[in-house]
Formats: sequence, C-alpha cells, structure tokens
Amino acid sequence: MGGPRPGCALLLLLLLLRAGQPRGAELTFELPDSARQCFHEDVDQGARFSLDYQVITGGHYDVDCYVEDPQGNVIYRETKKQYDSFTHRAAVKGVYQFCFSNEFSTFSHKTVYFDLQVGDEPPILPDMGHRVTALTQNPRASPIPTPPGRVP
Repeated sequence: MGGPRPGCALLLLLLLLRAGQPRGAELTFELPDSARQCFHEDVDQGARFSLDYQVITGGHYDVDCYVEDPQGNVIYRETKKQYDSFTHRAAVKGVYQFCFSNEFSTFSHKTVYFDLQVGDEPPILPDMGHRVTALTQNPRASPIPTPPGRVP
C-alpha cells in the first residue's frame, strides 16, 4: 500500500522525456483524380514544423499543396509541383491543415509521399545551438606520427 509502483515511475519518466522531443509522420497515399486530401496536426505556438512532399507516381508527377493555420490563413501554397519543402514557425497554437489537391486532373490519380516534422531537433553536440563554427584541427594537438624511416 506504500509509495508509487516502479512501472508508474518509469512510464512518467518516459512521458516527460518524450514531451520535449520533436514528433513527425511519414505517409504515402493515393490521391485520386479530381480529389483533395487534407491532414491535420496540433502545433504549439512558437514550434517549428517542416513539410516535405513528393509525387512518386501518376500523370505529370504534380499536385497542388497548401497549408492553413488554425485561423484559416493560407501560409503556404504551391500549384502543380512535383516536390517541395516548407518550414515555418507557428505564430499561433492550434490545428494546422496540410492539403494536397489533384482537383485539376480529371483522369490521372497520383501517389504522394510526405514527411511532416514538428518541433526543433536538439543540437548534435552540447552548446552547438549557440554558435556557428568550422571544424578545424586544434593547433596544440599532437601531430600525426611519422612512420619510421620517413622524413616529415
């Protein structure tokens, strides 16, 4: 009857670790001729999201794509594109809508692949988010040893 069970503590820890992690979705789907397909994602204010898409089969390999913010404002629109990328930092919290349209085609269905990522990727190395540097050799590092019998 005492304290929390070990399984509950582990679950809570996993949920807390996942809370700050970026999330995303990849999907390949069929888009019939004269059709539109929309996807929805809840995004926090200030969160960065990116959408990459590509038409992989059908017709001239092109679709229309647009993204709407929660207030219905179109923040991205491209027509008849084979592929594209769009990155945005959410100005408002809410459900964003990502739509693909093949409404201009009356006889050719398409297969569309997209990758949606929400959240910032953590830097690979600590403190890398605060500076931009080129990788160089440390001048105080020991030189590469010269093999015996060779003159440096």
